[in-house]
Amino acid sequence: MEKPTILKKILQRKQEEVIERKKKRSLSELEKSISAQGELRGFTEALAQQIGRKRPAVIAEIKKASPSKGLLREDFQPEIIAQSYAENGATCLSVLTDVDFFQGHDDYLLEARAACSLPVIRKDFMIDTYQIVESRMLGADCILLIVAALDEKQLHELAACAKDLGLDYLIEVHSHAELELALELKPDLIGINNRDLHNFNTRLDTTYDLLNDIPEGTSVVTESGILARQDVDEMMQHGVYGFLVGETFMRAPDPGKKLQELFFFG
Repeated sequence: MEKPTILKKILQRKQEEVIERKKKRSLSELEKSISAQGELRGFTEALAQQIGRKRPAVIAEIKKASPSKGLLREDFQPEIIAQSYAENGATCLSVLTDVDFFQGHDDYLLEARAACSLPVIRKDFMIDTYQIVESRMLGADCILLIVAALDEKQLHELAACAKDLGLDYLIEVHSHAELELALELKPDLIGINNRDLHNFNTRLDTTYDLLNDIPEGTSVVTESGILARQDVDEMMQHGVYGFLVGETFMRAPDPGKKLQELFFFG
């Protein structure tokens, strides 16, 4: 029997989690709570403006742990980390809410978004429209759609749901086949994950391999594996100005200062 990959294990658990959440809170309850949320902050637009200036557009991630590396940060205070990112040049925030594999929590998103004025993406494994509505209720400005985690029908269904709610979406790919599926939606924002979600190996060439197939006018974000200023410089030399960085910041004593060092004063 084929051994389940990390992604398969996450998705199996996510299906169970969604069922549990639906029992605790109905979809109609979530929809009623959306009206209490304020205006969306324009996640994709914030990135596009910075990329258009050919300046680093950094989605700075708030992540406590990962399946491959375990605990990344013991002193984990989302609101303080969010403020530090905002003060040091981040364009947007990414907040992990997956509980079982990343030690995330919905409250982390609420705390981070309340602490600053940056747009926020809810980083989780979206498999059901319930989670999209839930994300809007939590105050997210954007959601993540991982092509490797979805079939074509699910991808279109979840993207349509996000659009109906006014949410932006970042479509994440890490192969030519996944990119083809993503481009059917004519997205404004594509994330290229340099980390293979099945084995969690990372290679920056994944971004370079896919770049030429992305239409002009689509904002590109490179995700994972940005560890040093050299990585940043090489990406920008290839015309990539959007970055999602988590682990490098989370391991630093002051995540915001690390952001400054890596992207602006390195």
